[in-house]
This record gives sequence, C-alpha cells and structure tokens, in this order.
Amino acid sequence: MVSLKSDFFYEQGSFSSIKIFVLLLLNSILQKASSGCSNSVSNSLVPFPPHQILSSLQTLPLDGHFSLMNNGDAAKDFGNMHHFPPLAVLHPKTVSDISSTINHIFEMGFASELKVAARGHGHSVQGQAQAHGGLVINMESLKGPEMNVHNGEFPYVDVSGGELWINILHETLRHGLAPKSWTDYLHLTVGGTISNAGISGQAFKQGPQINNIFQLEVITGKGDVVTCSANRNADLFYGVLGGLGQFGIITRARISLEPAPKTVKWIRVLYSEFSTFTRDQEYLISLKDTFDYIEGFVIINRTGILNNWRSSFDPKNPLQASQFNSDGKTFYCLEMAKYFNPDGVEVMNQSVDHLLSKLSYVPSTLFLSEVSYVEFLDRVHVSEKELRAKGLWEVPHPWLNLLIPSSEIHHFAEQVFGNILKDTSNGPIIIYPVNQTRWNRKTSLVTPEEDVFYLVAFLSSAVPNSTGADSLEHILAQNKRIIDFCTHAQLRVKQYLPHYSTEEEWKAHFGSLWEKFVERKRAYDPLSLLAPGHRIFQKAVSTAC
Repeated sequence: MVSLKSDFFYEQGSFSSIKIFVLLLLNSILQKASSGCSNSVSNSLVPFPPHQILSSLQTLPLDGHFSLMNNGDAAKDFGNMHHFPPLAVLHPKTVSDISSTINHIFEMGFASELKVAARGHGHSVQGQAQAHGGLVINMESLKGPEMNVHNGEFPYVDVSGGELWINILHETLRHGLAPKSWTDYLHLTVGGTISNAGISGQAFKQGPQINNIFQLEVITGKGDVVTCSANRNADLFYGVLGGLGQFGIITRARISLEPAPKTVKWIRVLYSEFSTFTRDQEYLISLKDTFDYIEGFVIINRTGILNNWRSSFDPKNPLQASQFNSDGKTFYCLEMAKYFNPDGVEVMNQSVDHLLSKLSYVPSTLFLSEVSYVEFLDRVHVSEKELRAKGLWEVPHPWLNLLIPSSEIHHFAEQVFGNILKDTSNGPIIIYPVNQTRWNRKTSLVTPEEDVFYLVAFLSSAVPNSTGADSLEHILAQNKRIIDFCTHAQLRVKQYLPHYSTEEEWKAHFGSLWEKFVERKRAYDPLSLLAPGHRIFQKAVSTAC
C-alpha cells in the first residue's frame, strides 16, 4: 500500500495543494466560458494528468484510504474475461468518504476524465464493476451502522449497500424473519443485486429484489447523499432500482422482511417434452396456493442424471428410478420447494401431494429432500467450494441471460436447445417463468411486454487453454449464434444483466424507456462519472444552461 501523499511528493516535490486549487478554479472558469448557453457539452479542455488528479484527492479528509498499488482484484471480476486496471481504489469507511470523493471529482469538471465504479463482491461477468484508468470504490469496506432489524406490521432491515445477502439472512433469522426475494447465490452485495434486479425462483410470487425495497440511501454522480423511496425523491428511487449503477451508488437499503420458515421440502422431476414442461411451470405460477420456489433447467446429453441426485435427494420410487435411462436425450428438470415449520408438516405434505398430482412429469423421476431454510438458500455456495477445490471456480464465465416472452419460448427452445446446443452445453441452463404483475414497471429494469416471460440463463464455464467445445472462443461463438437467432427471428427478447458495446444497441434495449433513462442520467450524473463498465454513456450527457 502506498499513500497518495507520499506518492505525490515523491513525484512532484513541493507541488502544493494551493496549486491544485488554482488549477481546479481555472478549469471551472474555462469550463463555463467554453460551454456558454450551448445545449451540448464541451470536451475541448486539456485533461489533468493522472498524478494531478490523485494529488487533489489527497487533500480530502477521509476516514478510509486510497490504494495505488496491488489493485489486481479491482481489475477483474467473476466473468474473468475483462481485466481493466484502475488508477486507484478507494476503501471507504463512511458514506462521507464516498460522497466527498465523488463531489471532488465532479467539481473538477470535464478536465478530470476520471470515471468511478462501485465494486461489491465482483460478481459481474462483463467488466461492469471495473474502471479502466479510473477509480474503483470497494463497497465491502464501507462501515455503516450495524444491521438494524425492525419488527411490526411491515418488518424490514436496514443494511449497508456493501453488505452480503448471506450475512443479512443470518442476522434476520435471529429475529425469525428473512427477506422475501433472493438470488440463487447469496454471496453478493445488496447494492450489486438491486442495481440489476435480483432474480430467483421466488420472483414469480414475490417479484425480484428491487420490488421488495422500502428505501435507499444513494450518492449521485454529483456527490449528493440522497434518501429516497416511493414517496420521497421517487424518480431517483425507481431509477436506481435496476438502473445498472448509472444514477447513483447505493450506500444503504431498507429491505422488506417476512416471517422465516425453518425447513424446505425440495423437489425435482424430469420432463422429456418441452411443451409439457413449460405448461406445468406456467400452471404452477398461476396458482394462489402453490410452491414457494419454482425454477427449471435443461439437461442436454447427460447420462446418469438421477444417480447424480442421490447424494442429496431420495427417489419417491427407488425401483422405478433405477430403471430410468436418459440415453443421452435432452430432458427438462422442474425444481420446486415448499417452505414449512415443524408444526406444519402434515399440511405441507398434503399441499405438495395435491400440487404434484396435477403435473405430467416422468413418474420415475420424482426425487425429494428436506433441508433447512439456510441450506436451501445457500446451496450454490456448496458447489462453489467444490469447484474452488478443483481449481474450476476462477475460470472465464461467458454467461448469457435472456428474458423471453412466453409466446416465443417454444420457438426459442426449438432452435437453441434442438439445434445450436443439440449436442452439449458447457454449464447449467436455467429456465423458469415469472409473472409480469409481480414486477414494478416504474423501475429502470426492462422486461418483455407480456404477462408471463421466462428467464433463460446460460451459465457456461470455459476451460483455460482449451481449443474444444469448452473453450472460451467456442462458448462466445455459441452465445453469438443464440443472440443472432433472436435478432433474425425478431423475438422480443431482452438481456438481463445486459452487455452491449454501442449506444444504438443500448437504445434498442431500452426502447421507449431510453429517453427517460437519459433524462435521469442528465439529472443525477451529468458528467457520466458512474459505472463506466457498462459502456452506456461514454461522455457527459448534454445539458441546458
């Protein structure tokens, strides 16, 4: 670790903070003079050299600190495909550390050219939390007030934006409560997931995580600290939810809670026909009294499917299950869960039996398990440990996530599962429907215009130095074929965790919501300082004087 102060004086001798102040003042005057009353932003000013920017940041009285060296972690993410080193990393201890830093950069004006990315647990896959030559804020170092759980008619928990969901789960369970909506992987930060949406098998019933937030504390691209909710600064509130970090950095969130169950009945069944599989999925999410969690996944050319489940699940009929033969075919797994407490076992079993009696799965493939609520929600972490032990966790993850209207899912499946991926897949393919009525249309998240739509996630992992079907190049080419098919077939598909390289692609993604998105950017981050990794706004947005 090297302090900014020592680095500054090493390079510049007696160059003082007064000179920095003069430079900033001159820059501000030049900026105003060059812009006049034009409706466009002038970018003709000579940018400050990086060392002058860092030196000016040194004048800030912070509780945290900057690091200039050994910032390799900030130059990578879970995707492991993009590596953009930042100029510096801020390790804040307080909200004021972040707001002061961003306000300082904002006041420097266009000549700073310094972009800022908030990084949580680094689980983005396309470099979204990186800032090439910019400033990365390590949100996990933010030390806000302790988690505060409130009981009552509408229980909630107040948490830091850099808090992990797994920690929230453990803390709220101490009060017999838990958040309503989750992601499949809990070792992610609050600010990271609700900047996107936060989707899992509860979303058909509870909506995504962004539908279960009462209030936010946000630092805008101007450095302003703003408390917002549906009734207070509502435009910023809805803009930040699903806003890809473009309008502000989430430093605190008030999350809706509900009574937590203790145990989960976890069920898996297989289908050989896609139409039957989707019909049953859509039937289940249409019911008022149904499972609490519904997901599915595609199994392409995998043998010994049921044998792989036996360590965690028991077959309903062991004899029938032993006679099942996948024979290298494509199958579709419906995964369901029913939450319950020990005193409600009988009612739960009756409900599960009734729901299963209405489905048309392959009878010999009914597998069941009972696990604790925590075990169920944190199930992916078990797989993570296994993959880390084998050295297969920190590999490239060229994931592709799509939201597809129900009316187009069969055409999509026929081409993608039956042609593009007919022989094999390089990782899990998750597929399940959600109800549009459970999603708040005021947020920045873009979804297909249909009552029911599917999340289809291709969670591929590439083997380093491979030249075969499991190589990064092959998987990226496969993803491109899927996207090209959707485009040529004119399917009304939207990317979830979107990644585009041009403004025209982003305009097409947001559609009629693009102008509103730009208006919010202009209002809350006019210099386009925030979240440069998405490559939505490369330069400051135009503004009127």
